[in-house]
Amino acid sequence: MGALDHLSDMFDCTGGHSRHHKKRKQLQTVEIKIKMDCEGCERRVRKSVEGMKGVTSIEVSPKQNKLTVIGYVDPQKVLARVAHRTGKKVEIWPYVPYDVVAHPYAPGVYDKKAPAGYVRNVDDPQMSNLARASSTEVRYTTAFSDENPAACVVM
Repeated sequence: MGALDHLSDMFDCTGGHSRHHKKRKQLQTVEIKIKMDCEGCERRVRKSVEGMKGVTSIEVSPKQNKLTVIGYVDPQKVLARVAHRTGKKVEIWPYVPYDVVAHPYAPGVYDKKAPAGYVRNVDDPQMSNLARASSTEVRYTTAFSDENPAACVVM
């Protein structure tokens, strides 16, 4: 930075808002699904994000095919860098724990390739219809329920 730049910054009338200052990124956890077959793949995935600016920690789980990056990073930039450096197909981690989903075995939610204890995270309006039963459905299902003392005795 030259002397003129320093003087212009000292006598800046913009209230301290300079074009050189960038907004600080938030600390984020980026989870990525990437297929890893061997230790070489695991090493390549780890090295692809090791030198990236803003990365504070890296965790590689080859059994789950998962890469977790924690730091002051942009998720899309991490995704693009891993895809470019490894040459593999990558995507943001699409799974949530089994307990979080109301109907884990509904079509589109259950995924055979998901790690144990996880199902696919789906925000589909058709899936939400499975979670909410209408009052007529509740009335008919409770009429024949074993927990209902006033249920039908025909059974």
